[in-house]
Amino acid sequence: MDITINASFLPHNDRDESLAFYRDTLGFEVRKEVGYNGMYWLTVGPVGQPETNIVLTPAGVDPGITEDERRTITEMMAKGTYATLLLATKDLDGTFAKLQEKAEVVQEPTEQPYGIRDCAVRDPAGNLLRIQELR
Repeated sequence: MDITINASFLPHNDRDESLAFYRDTLGFEVRKEVGYNGMYWLTVGPVGQPETNIVLTPAGVDPGITEDERRTITEMMAKGTYATLLLATKDLDGTFAKLQEKAEVVQEPTEQPYGIRDCAVRDPAGNLLRIQELR
């Protein structure tokens, strides 16, 4: 089979904060912005990698989600336990130095016992971003 990952979804609770973080802080390009009934979806991705997309959606936007479920999602986002994104960079220390001023730091660059070096921050919605060092 020839299968690739085209897009992953992350929830947001503030379109402007998410846009500023992913575009201005991470340097991702905005590929698509859709507004519908007061909600906004943003598709972003790394420059030069058009096949890799992150769709930032309002939390609990699925019409089949109940208000209780939506509230649970919002609570989990606030704690940083709802969604995780794994990123990678050749310059972990440089990336971390830029991010620590703009994001909530969860873990400074650390050599992990399972063979990778990474750090962790939260985006404005609380999503956990782990950034691994490419070696």
